[in-house]
Amino acid sequence: MTVIVAMDGPSGSGKSSTSKAIAKRAGWLYLDTGALYRAATWLAMRETIDDAQSLVAALEKYPIVFKTDPDNPITLCGGIDISQVIRTPEVTSAVSRVSAWPELRASLLLLQRRIIESAKNGIVVEGRDIGTVVAPQAQLKIWLQADINARAIRRDSEQREMKFDNGGVAKVADSLHDRDILDSTRIASPLKKADDALVVDSTNLTLAETIDYIWNILKQRSLIGLPRVVIIGRPNVGKSTLVNRIIGSREAIIEDTPGVTRDRVSYEAEWNGKNFVVVDTGGWEPTAEGIALKISDAAESAIVDADLVLFVVDAQVGQQSDDDALISVLRKSKKPIMLIANKVDSDKDELEAHSLWNLGLGEPHFISAAHGRGSGDLLDLIVAQLPEVGQSRMDDGYRRIAIVGRPNVGKSSLLNSFAGTTRALVDDAEGTTRDPIDELIDIGDKTWRFIDTAGIRRRAHQASGSDYYAALRTERAIENAEVVIMVLDASVPITEQDLRIISLVEESGKALVIGMNKWDLVDEERRLSLDKETDRNFDQV
Repeated sequence: MTVIVAMDGPSGSGKSSTSKAIAKRAGWLYLDTGALYRAATWLAMRETIDDAQSLVAALEKYPIVFKTDPDNPITLCGGIDISQVIRTPEVTSAVSRVSAWPELRASLLLLQRRIIESAKNGIVVEGRDIGTVVAPQAQLKIWLQADINARAIRRDSEQREMKFDNGGVAKVADSLHDRDILDSTRIASPLKKADDALVVDSTNLTLAETIDYIWNILKQRSLIGLPRVVIIGRPNVGKSTLVNRIIGSREAIIEDTPGVTRDRVSYEAEWNGKNFVVVDTGGWEPTAEGIALKISDAAESAIVDADLVLFVVDAQVGQQSDDDALISVLRKSKKPIMLIANKVDSDKDELEAHSLWNLGLGEPHFISAAHGRGSGDLLDLIVAQLPEVGQSRMDDGYRRIAIVGRPNVGKSSLLNSFAGTTRALVDDAEGTTRDPIDELIDIGDKTWRFIDTAGIRRRAHQASGSDYYAALRTERAIENAEVVIMVLDASVPITEQDLRIISLVEESGKALVIGMNKWDLVDEERRLSLDKETDRNFDQV
């Protein structure tokens, strides 16, 4: 889910400083839509343009580009960095008039939405019509306001830092008042609070207080993902016991028999005021078969979403050949790894467990999950390594439909058809889609989240490189979906890989819909063959 925060409000209320700080803290993108209108105004002044049609044409010749890094947002026009010059009093005094042109607003709206769609995790968008026009689908809408005196003092301070002569606070206040009237009375996309926006008055708040207030709202609405700690290791090394120790209760089932934990199970944990999610996985085996193979696949899939991986080893048994195979998988993931030497109940055990340095994962952390030895120190180290914003998936309330199938059967075309727009890249070459693509689509009076997935050539444990991660992400999309659409190319015979993917959906327990695509390429002979193939292969579906 891509989180969109819409930050609206009058000029000088602190939108830019607040939005950049929130985006930086969350690791998201940042878009200042006002900078785009200032850029267009600057171009109109440079080219002495005084009508919308000519300005839109000029923007095709000198396109606006906005760099969305909250640490260093840059505005370019025709390849020229104009980030500073668009803040001059001359541009400021003209921008309200130019930005009121409907044709210009329509042109820049397309650019703004393209930038928003490019965000994978989240984006903070600030302006005057974000919640009402640009991104009405935003999960959080903020109306940031302040009284005219506070706004004038802030704007005067900003302009003095940039060494602009603005005539003083009183003149700035008059300018802000005039701009408020122009912005709120223009015909196209006037300055207006969205009905579902939350009002935040920053008049008597410092910047830090404003940022913290909005950040807490994001947390309350579960829009900030908690850090995700995944515990992985061979069977019966004490992973579930460690989970229970971390969460402080006996939630995970433990038994001396290997393989008790099969599915990935998530629990919320807290240590020293830091909340995070801990994921218990089944025992990993490199030569697994049957149900053990599915358990190993699920464990590897959990690594993809991890912010930190705890690799647990039984110190009483020591290093095993299976550990080397799992370490290879972990290194391929490029995730932060902590080596946990479990079942260390004495100083003698700890001395002997130092041999685990040979695994090449750095310092082993010695604990006894069953008796609590070293667990507090371990938790201190864990929370110190975790990011503030993590990988835990947030439930946005929309029902989820995953579109799956072999490469090049038309999954992306189907999504685009549902969406009524080119949402997913379509190409004749196999493997065009690498990452799952989400799209909210209205069907009747309900909104559904459709997920276009990468084509599965083989299961994750049989794949390598980008295919490996594409397969893992697709399998995860199936797990998270309520309905799965399996797309088949009706113009060619049903393949073994088609049947394997259908089996994957069946194993997940999800509702399955089979879609026959490319029907325009099916002649009478192929239709008869297809009838026989479906009777033969789908009797169990």
